[in-house]
Formats: sequence, structure tokens, C-alpha cells
Amino acid sequence: MKNYPPEFKADTVALYQSRPGATIKQIAADLGVNPETLRNWIRAAGASRPRGRQADAPVGSAAAWEVENAALRKKIRELEEEREILRKAAKYFAGETRW
Repeated sequence: MKNYPPEFKADTVALYQSRPGATIKQIAADLGVNPETLRNWIRAAGASRPRGRQADAPVGSAAAWEVENAALRKKIRELEEEREILRKAAKYFAGETRW
């Protein structure tokens, strides 16, 4: 049985919350974690996925551009967070394989 640091668990749950299209199984496979373990972490954290808002602004309007920019900024934050989580996971697993 592997022991994961609390920070890794929290980051993994945050990754799950930030990727509404991804399944627990996909995220667990990406990080090398058992899907049931990840499911338990999500339950323990009481995590749920945020519901997205649909833009009602007409295409080409300034409001539509603002909505798109906000969505793109959010996606950038999510990708940066995912990258950081994967870096931490790689660092953790690299340290675990050393003798």
C-alpha cells in the first residue's frame, strides 16, 4: 500500500474538480493512482465539480469576447495547475524508485 502526501492528494482532487470532462479513471491513470483510491480522496474531501455558465451574449459582441477571454483565462489556470500536479507526481515517483 502506497502512502501519498496530503498535498498530492489535495492537488489530485483539485485536478478532478478542474476537468469536468475527465473521469476518475482517466485522471487516476494519468497520475498512476488506483481509481478507487482517487474516488476515496474525492469523497473524503467532499469535492464536487463546479457547474459552468453558458454565455448568452451574441457572437461578435464585446460581451461575447469578454466571456471567451474569461473562459480562456480559466483554462490557462487549469492547465497550469495540471502541469504543476504532474510535476509534483513525477518528482514524488522519481524519489520513490531510488534505492
